[in-house]
Amino acid sequence: MNRWIKLVLVILGIVVVLVALKAFGIYKMIQGFKVQGGPKFTVSTEVVKQQDWQPSLDAVGSLRAVRGATLSNELAGIVHTVDFTSGQDVEKGQKLLELVDDSDIAAANALRASRDLAKIVYQRSEKQYAAKAISQAQLDTDKANLASAEAQLAQQEALVAKKTVRAPFSGRLGISTVNPGQFLAAGADIVPLQQLDPIYVDFNLPQQELSALQVGAKVEIGVDAFAGTQFAGKVTAIDPIVDTDTRNIKIEAVLRNPEHQLLPGMFAKVQLESGAPQQYLTLPQTAIAYNPYGETVYVVVKRSDADKVDAHKPAAMVEAERIDADNAKLNAKADDAKKKPAADDGKSPDDLVAYQVFVTVGPSRGGQVAILDGLKAGDVVVTSGQLKLQNGATVVVNNSVQPAASPDPQPVDQ
Repeated sequence: MNRWIKLVLVILGIVVVLVALKAFGIYKMIQGFKVQGGPKFTVSTEVVKQQDWQPSLDAVGSLRAVRGATLSNELAGIVHTVDFTSGQDVEKGQKLLELVDDSDIAAANALRASRDLAKIVYQRSEKQYAAKAISQAQLDTDKANLASAEAQLAQQEALVAKKTVRAPFSGRLGISTVNPGQFLAAGADIVPLQQLDPIYVDFNLPQQELSALQVGAKVEIGVDAFAGTQFAGKVTAIDPIVDTDTRNIKIEAVLRNPEHQLLPGMFAKVQLESGAPQQYLTLPQTAIAYNPYGETVYVVVKRSDADKVDAHKPAAMVEAERIDADNAKLNAKADDAKKKPAADDGKSPDDLVAYQVFVTVGPSRGGQVAILDGLKAGDVVVTSGQLKLQNGATVVVNNSVQPAASPDPQPVDQ
């Protein structure tokens, strides 16, 4: 029996030791948590600063040649010579194509001979009339015959000239499939011709932006073919009619294109300056949390400076929180523990903490947004990692990776 009692006592002793060790471990863990002062969240931050901001309007548009046409022949005929190649740059008046015109030239020569004869007859009649050898009526008839012969010759020469197609303006030719010996009907397409420098860009803006538009305003465009390159120009015309279907107004701007990089029909992203440059406090778009009750950011300060943070809460939210606090005081029971001095929780006044602040946002550009109210220059704001935060959360700043915040981001082809 004594043996069993000893065995039970040994087992109880072991259990007591194990329980004591476990309790001690839990105690040490609690003390460790107190020393740590609660969880810490890693975030990236950025200092709010003033930046020059050029107000602008963004739109999409299409490029259009200042002069552009598909050349065609006025008269039908067989192609005699083709004096151009596809894609060639030509000058105004340069001969491009000639139709067979032998019979027309022969007819013009015959009419020229008739004109010369009528001229000789009229000159002879003038001398005879001066000598009183013929009447005034005969002189008038010979003069009319000369005028008729000259008109017929001019008509035929114009017909011959129409058998030759010339460039109506300087520019670049497109692709043509016309060949010598081919019959062309009147009005047949021969080749497109486009003047590439300068070049127009046409775009539309909502009618509410009309007050910000003026002829001569600066524009910049970008095209996918030349990513990262901006082409400058200015507004040359504003359509006096607003589209009744879309309520948009059409704007035309002209751009220099000396290297012929821009081509008619290209899609373009247009940025139109609208007003004088201004200075705004700016933040990355990722720093702003958009909520039904307003836009917010998290400001990072030392724990000792927490009482200096102004949350800029809306009046309705402040009133609701006040009512909730009053109700909580009325319904709460006295808690003696709360009245006692709080034990050291391991929180240092130098710890960084995050507090939610309401802001008023302004215009945006690329990855940046302007802050109109709620912050001041020098404030430190969380730019990533704020989804896990709440008021008073302790944070650790790691700015090794920052969210993109370029005012003019460019897509990267993968």
